[in-house]
Amino acid sequence: MNAAACPTGASPLATAVPASRLARIGLALRRHGRTIRMIQWAVVFVYLALLLIPAALPLPPEDARLFGHLGTIAQFVFWGIWWPFVLISMVLFGRVWCGVFCPEGALAEQASRVGLGRGIPRWLRWQGWPFVAFVLTTVYGQLVSVYQYPLAAALVLGGSTVAAIAIGLLYGRNKRVWCRHLCPVSGVFSLLARLAPVHYRSDPERWTAKAGGPVQPVNCAPLLDIRRLHGAAQCHACGRCAGQRGAVELTARAPSEEIVRHGAQDATRWDLRLVLYGLCGVAMGAFHWTASPWFIDAKQAVAMWLLDHGGERLLDTDAPWWLLTHQPERHDVFSWLDGLMIIAYIGATGLVVGAVLHLLCAIGARLLAQRPAPTAHLSLAFVPLAGAGVFLGLSALTVSLLRGDGFALHWVGPLRELLLAAAALWTLRLGWGISGRYGAGLHRRLGATLLVAAGAGFVVWGWALLFWLW
Repeated sequence: MNAAACPTGASPLATAVPASRLARIGLALRRHGRTIRMIQWAVVFVYLALLLIPAALPLPPEDARLFGHLGTIAQFVFWGIWWPFVLISMVLFGRVWCGVFCPEGALAEQASRVGLGRGIPRWLRWQGWPFVAFVLTTVYGQLVSVYQYPLAAALVLGGSTVAAIAIGLLYGRNKRVWCRHLCPVSGVFSLLARLAPVHYRSDPERWTAKAGGPVQPVNCAPLLDIRRLHGAAQCHACGRCAGQRGAVELTARAPSEEIVRHGAQDATRWDLRLVLYGLCGVAMGAFHWTASPWFIDAKQAVAMWLLDHGGERLLDTDAPWWLLTHQPERHDVFSWLDGLMIIAYIGATGLVVGAVLHLLCAIGARLLAQRPAPTAHLSLAFVPLAGAGVFLGLSALTVSLLRGDGFALHWVGPLRELLLAAAALWTLRLGWGISGRYGAGLHRRLGATLLVAAGAGFVVWGWALLFWLW
């Protein structure tokens, strides 16, 4: 479209889509791509500074104030503010973090501009990578105490960043291949973004008609088919496609729409595994084990058995710091047995919680007289509760750091109760909405919803153990 086709002084993009407030925001993001790139590089600078400088410094004193040492500041920013509120942003705004702020995504895309530009191999496009990457990163982070020590954080987060750059140098051209296929949190973000009340939507009819918008190719970094864009799961919400062919706009929707309406065709078995076994199970185990009396009892029983059967080698504490936590100056050293027990506890929690929820979803799908697709669809009902659990687990560090610095946070307990209750009700509502998509009778629909409610109660009980019962 040329300038003569538009009213005097009007941008082609500004006339491409209905001038709703949200649509104008999307168009503004497209117009200000250079500003977004400047924001991304500013975040990259802050990210690298908080990641690398504390890792090069001595550990802060045990009695250091929260804002009295760069190490404690970085710990609070990364795990107390950064990651918990990135999760919240996914539910509120979709994956704007990925498209506008994420330092790893920006570095991966920049690397792909100067890299080899190879085609994406089949092994890399395997749908199971987000689940596998999430589980491995979560478990490994617990083994090296990623939340407590700057060097461990630099190893885990920095290692992910280096891998993202390496993938960018090898595959794709001006794309975010890492973000789409291998990022350890991409699957989590994909699930949570389905709850967002805003998303970019493409109108296929307007797209085909090329009505009133720019037709030049758009570089969709996460490799989406923009013409068929209907949800926020994979969209990075960067605004580059806003107004394209007059068909793409940022618009509002019901928070349940993507899961209830499109989940039947979008949900995969890997989504099910990530929600039920990963976010509801593995994540719970990762936050549980430090407070669990079951973990302590099991470790003591295994240690006694080893002593009686010549297995003292597993009680040694000579593992390197990059494999197991080794901070003798803090009296924080893991034995080989500690490492094995942490893996076993997290793995067992993931399997038990995931299997219980999976069974309930499978029975619910049978009640709806549909199988096997509704099992994966029904599992998406647990996304709100899964996200709330991970947020509460991460924010527990926020609370402990602030309390250690003298802040009285008496409102935290009631707020946790409110958040868990709201997430459980949201899960229940999604279960009711999903079960209504399959034409089952009222009794069958009610039965499937009650099974979801039972699963929600089981998950809430698991988090209640951590926060109130142990």
